[in-house]
Amino acid sequence: MIGPSARWERFAARRRARAAGVAEHEPDERYNCQKCEYTPWPCSEARTRLLKSFGGDRMALMTYLGVHLTRALQALPDTHPALIVGQIVHWVPRRRH
Repeated sequence: MIGPSARWERFAARRRARAAGVAEHEPDERYNCQKCEYTPWPCSEARTRLLKSFGGDRMALMTYLGVHLTRALQALPDTHPALIVGQIVHWVPRRRH
């Protein structure tokens, strides 16, 4: 778990990058990666960044991806829901016992 100051630093860094015009590996309105253009989001770079930024907190990562899943289902009504779930959620590594 990260503290409030670390969370704030990550937020501030993302905000500075957006203000500078640096495109991150974020989804566009059709849930393709903005930087990789036609690659479905999350692309391999976005997956790596998400795993690092959540630092092994699988529940927080799944909650974050659940929010994106809800948005993607609304943004892509003509796409089969199973394909959207596969794209956004099924890449997350399984829990180790």
